[in-house]
Amino acid sequence: MNDPEPPAAELDKPARGMLGALAVFGERRILIMLGLGFSAGLPNFLIFDTMSAWLRAAGLSLAVISLFSLATLPYSFKFLWAPLVDRTTIPLLTKWLGHRRSWMVAAQLAIIVGLFVISAGDPKGGLGPLAVVAAFTGFASATQDIVVDAWRIEAADISRQGAMAAAYQWGYRIANIVAGAAPLFLADRVGWHVAYALMAAVMALGVLAVLLAPREREHVIRPIGAGGLAEAPALEALEWAARLTLLLLAALLLGSGLGARADLIGALLRWLGQPEAATQLMAAWVAKPNGVWLQLASVVCGFAVIGLAASPIPGARTRPGVYLFHALGDPLADFFRRFGKVGFLILALICLYRLSDFVLNIMNAFYQDLGFSLTEIAEVRKVFGVAASMAGVFVGGLSVARLGVMRSLVVGAFALPITNTIFGWLAIQGPSLQALFIAIGIDNVVSSYAGTCLIAYMSSLTSAGFTATQYALFSSLYSLPGKLVASQSGRIVEAAARAAQAGGVFAPLAGLFAHTPGPAFASAMAKSQVAPAALGAGYLVFFLYSGAVGLAAMVLAVVVARVQPRAGARLREAPARTP
Repeated sequence: MNDPEPPAAELDKPARGMLGALAVFGERRILIMLGLGFSAGLPNFLIFDTMSAWLRAAGLSLAVISLFSLATLPYSFKFLWAPLVDRTTIPLLTKWLGHRRSWMVAAQLAIIVGLFVISAGDPKGGLGPLAVVAAFTGFASATQDIVVDAWRIEAADISRQGAMAAAYQWGYRIANIVAGAAPLFLADRVGWHVAYALMAAVMALGVLAVLLAPREREHVIRPIGAGGLAEAPALEALEWAARLTLLLLAALLLGSGLGARADLIGALLRWLGQPEAATQLMAAWVAKPNGVWLQLASVVCGFAVIGLAASPIPGARTRPGVYLFHALGDPLADFFRRFGKVGFLILALICLYRLSDFVLNIMNAFYQDLGFSLTEIAEVRKVFGVAASMAGVFVGGLSVARLGVMRSLVVGAFALPITNTIFGWLAIQGPSLQALFIAIGIDNVVSSYAGTCLIAYMSSLTSAGFTATQYALFSSLYSLPGKLVASQSGRIVEAAARAAQAGGVFAPLAGLFAHTPGPAFASAMAKSQVAPAALGAGYLVFFLYSGAVGLAAMVLAVVVARVQPRAGARLREAPARTP
């Protein structure tokens, strides 16, 4: 199926020639990955996006509809139960299909059942049960994500991880298109109940992909040394209840922080008789720009609670304590055992790699300020932009197969922040549709290329027995710094614009916008209380800043590319990864 993991030194070696790299995309496992990506994208979009149209058609308020987005919170903390996916077998299915495929089928069947139950639901008369089933389907979908990622990593060697990631993203994006358009089309003709029932049936494509997937070799389950500990069922039940309660609290904190929503914490406070505190907290949670600090504190506290839940009881070695300590701690310990201090650099690179991409969270506002219509933005960004993204995904997969993971990763680290500056050029051009096509095309290709390379790199860092847990943790961590820095984007634009207006250090940049066509930044005075040229200067400063924040990723990528091979001896000592 796949060979043992090559040493870290081989991550930066060219994998194959151009024809060989292209041939990778025609392999069976790559085509299977396309189907699995579709299976992963369909339920996510049906719950997170399309369901809002059904609920609105049923006459529900926007406040109620927005609460259904909480059903996707399990994606934010899926690493908490990823050890269960790594360590637990499913009766009958595991023997028949193997460890990873059995978990995929189980998750997909749960999603199908959830979607069928949703299709029979009534948003008006049974909103509570519908919300519960949506949350269950979201949990099952997040579980499918965990195991699909693990299978993807274990089913192919490192040189194929780019192509595997590309196929996954293609399938995922196709599913988003299907889940976003087909139910609306069907609902107009046969109603929402039939539409969601048919979407549940479409999930059978994912089951088919699993059944056609290559059978994995025997899965490695790392042993937990709890032997010799006396059993105490009653006390252990109480301890398990206490530890699982802490893990639920950690999930609440992590989900609220990563999802930028405090609705569940607010509901808990109301249940405890503190409605005013709940209202104040929820308002502060989403306040601009300081609410992000509460979200970050929630994430930090969530990780602290996880540490507490997994910590042994002082002076008492118990079975629940030993199991949770090893189940949650061993994957991280294994990572640092193989990479040593270099592991901290690797984690920093993962967290900062796409930082320059995440700060571009005000682009729709920028396009509108520049003078483009909503129709023009939709056509270029959502149609042409999607096509450009899929092309970038392909180029990323091809690059990993042709150049190797580390070289591709370094190229992405440099290209991502540099191409951000093209939006500064767009700002100077004004509302030119041709310039918009160029800017969005280049940015989407590069962003998708870099994202594919990062997925391949994170996949290369996992080891046998811990694949699901380690990758789930990496994928949860990589967007954290972006949440914090991105919250300041609007303030940076407006502060720079005010400085340019007042004749400060950025004033010379305003001269670049002296001949920009009239519609550009025409509403600047009304929206930001600055002249159009000053707002243009503010955006230009912001795009230069967005490139500058990527300097850390550039440096880290080069450093890690140099020092990670020195950890090759440790990597070779780790058990070979098997599919």
